[in-house]
Amino acid sequence: MSEESKLLPLGTVVYLREGTTKIMIIGQGPVFEDEGHDVYTDYMGIGYPDGFDPDEALFFNNEQIDKVVFKGYEDDESKRYNDVYNQWQQSTDVLKKQL
Repeated sequence: MSEESKLLPLGTVVYLREGTTKIMIIGQGPVFEDEGHDVYTDYMGIGYPDGFDPDEALFFNNEQIDKVVFKGYEDDESKRYNDVYNQWQQSTDVLKKQL
């Protein structure tokens, strides 16, 4: 069981710890296969301003974020998604990937 996460909204631009490139959040709670097991992270991001390249997508968690440069759009729907995400984290058998 994971503790509750406050997800940053889509479109948020961050620096990761020890990172030198801005990353834009384009996905929340992605589940993917890693070494034969399903895992998830809090976010999927892309280099900013480069844009999307499927071979360059980054997966990271709240703990890896060093600085928020720009906070993306947030409304009632995104707040509701955050609540659902926290409920899912508490009930899922999928492991959170530790990075």
